[in-house]
Amino acid sequence: MTMDRLHSLQLFTRIVEGGSFAGAADALGMARSTASEAMKRLEADLGTRLLARTTRHVAPTPEGEEFYHRARAILGEVEDAFDTFRDSAPRGPLRIDAPGILTRSFLVPHLPEFLSRYPDITLQFGQTDRLVDLVREGVDCALRAGEPQDSGLIRRHLCALPEITCASPDYLARHGTPRNIDDLEGHRVVGFLSSRTGQAMPLEFVRNGAVETRTLPATVTADNSDTVAALAMMGLGLVQAPGYRFREALAQGTLVEVLADTPPVPLSINALYPQNRQVPRRLRVFLDWVGEIFAKSL
Repeated sequence: MTMDRLHSLQLFTRIVEGGSFAGAADALGMARSTASEAMKRLEADLGTRLLARTTRHVAPTPEGEEFYHRARAILGEVEDAFDTFRDSAPRGPLRIDAPGILTRSFLVPHLPEFLSRYPDITLQFGQTDRLVDLVREGVDCALRAGEPQDSGLIRRHLCALPEITCASPDYLARHGTPRNIDDLEGHRVVGFLSSRTGQAMPLEFVRNGAVETRTLPATVTADNSDTVAALAMMGLGLVQAPGYRFREALAQGTLVEVLADTPPVPLSINALYPQNRQVPRRLRVFLDWVGEIFAKSL
């Protein structure tokens, strides 16, 4: 990559992030006319329009949005290469995608410690349960539950979260408390829809070292863990989830654990990031920190 192209990427990302040619040009110490000409050359080289201009604002086109994420990743790797050899503190932006409940329960309470340790790193959290195209969407890393299916991603195992089976006192008063997993006939579940299959996930139990599943009817299903938890507390069925998810509800008595002697399989939490890309130091230290958080919390 020539220096002209590298400078063009820097300029383009500054324009997208600031929404302004003038601001980007001033930040990089160049004339505004020079910035405008550089963007015209970049669009001509690529054969596509990257920026949509109005009298007050500049925004990326759909093609520009995708190019921005790729340019940002390239610039991050260049910056990380220099940081590695000059032995400076890790720096730069990190985009992390993780389920909201995981972020709120484990990461957010400890963020001041991380930012104090690494003040030159900035974090942006996306909070989804859906599958994310890390490269196209410019996400550095996704934290996900379960075993990843995408072979194009590197997996780093972070922890295994103990799961429980529970229901509301009202539900158990109406349907009875199951004494063992063979006593589930007549019971119902709040169904959690798998983002991978689109189907409600069966209940899982470990008995005598073997995993057994039970598929029960569901009055209602949802693809969001917060919604599933709320429905379970309303008395609409049994539910399985990591124990931390229901810590407060169990303490308050709005949910009751059942079948504790045959718990579900622990939920594997993994960090996923693209292959064939140098892992930036800022991501390495973030993942080390996340591992520390889980080790202290479980």
